[in-house]
Amino acid sequence: MWRDLAPLGRDPGSGGYRRYAWTSADTDCRAWFRAQAETRGLVHELDRNGNQWAWLGDPLAGDAVVTGSHLDSVPDGGAFDGPLGVVSSFAALDELRRRGARFTRPVAITNFGDEEGARFGLACVGSRLTAGRLTAAQARELRDGDGVPLPKAMEAAGHDPSTIGPDPERLARIGAFVELHVEQGRALDLSGDPVGIASAIWPHGRWRFDFHGEANHAGTTRLADRRDPMLTYAETVLAARREAELAGALATFGKVSVEPNGVNAIPSLVRGWLDSRAADQSALDTVVAGIEAAARAHADRAGIELRVVRESFTPVVEFEHALRDELGTILGRRPDARTPVPVLGTGAGHDAGILSGSLPTAMLFVRNPTGVSHSPAEYAAEDDCVAGVLALADVLEGLACA
Repeated sequence: MWRDLAPLGRDPGSGGYRRYAWTSADTDCRAWFRAQAETRGLVHELDRNGNQWAWLGDPLAGDAVVTGSHLDSVPDGGAFDGPLGVVSSFAALDELRRRGARFTRPVAITNFGDEEGARFGLACVGSRLTAGRLTAAQARELRDGDGVPLPKAMEAAGHDPSTIGPDPERLARIGAFVELHVEQGRALDLSGDPVGIASAIWPHGRWRFDFHGEANHAGTTRLADRRDPMLTYAETVLAARREAELAGALATFGKVSVEPNGVNAIPSLVRGWLDSRAADQSALDTVVAGIEAAARAHADRAGIELRVVRESFTPVVEFEHALRDELGTILGRRPDARTPVPVLGTGAGHDAGILSGSLPTAMLFVRNPTGVSHSPAEYAAEDDCVAGVLALADVLEGLACA
């Protein structure tokens, strides 16, 4: 499975992946998912929001146990973020069949669409729509960098966009969702454990900072006469680092656009996107407020107009304690288990976090020795991947089998 999936959407220059939502690379990944489902005799289904489902048992029976993740990527992302969870789900089902497990609840494997938000700027679009955390009207307003609306992109890829919207009937038929994911950090590497359980997802969001200045000639305009928004943007980037350090949080300006974007032109507009995350809401509020205050102070001094827009936000997610504890109990019974199984938080968002407001969700993490994620250097050793598959199989057996 890994060898078949690995070439899809991979850029030969960077070695990273460009599996953006509703592109040809995404279509190839979706075809791979469907082939894996049909090879195993599973019922493949595409829901109203373009998420893929592979069912073992009656999808309408209710109280289903669902696992899976996503197949899309950030720009030049790594091979493991998302795909490891999907590949491991199919492998875990193979393992349970090898064991002769008797299923007492329906089981599904899912590929949620557009989790990374690389194309349309909003993470977890597929799961947000399904859970009603994003309305159909809001989704229709999403546009990519070329101005292509989400519905037109979906239609071009062969999906009817008129069906998008909340899907409470589907969610009501799910009793538990467990997502396996490569760890995006080094906690497991430091503790020496191949697999861990998620405790919570930090609150996080994305803010757009628009710095409006005055375009002018770079070679003829005196420094004293300039209203250069790039300088204010640069000061804001530095302020973000200072505020994050003071609060023990995270703040990153990782995307920027410039107009008119000429080498010999002073910009008229610099637009930067802030990603900020913290262990609790209070710390996050403090960081973002501090960054905005610093940006406005610099803008006022330089004659720059500033507009700040919160484009997305996810509050802290505490995974359901009962399900989380059940996973700990199941994994604690394994002969090779370390006691207790590590439980750790994460600053990264996931579909499991979006769905947690609608149904019981949990996550398993697989050790990442480098701690690197969203990069071609992202990595998990084969032995640890196998340990993740066996852990997921044990969890599914404990939840869905007699």
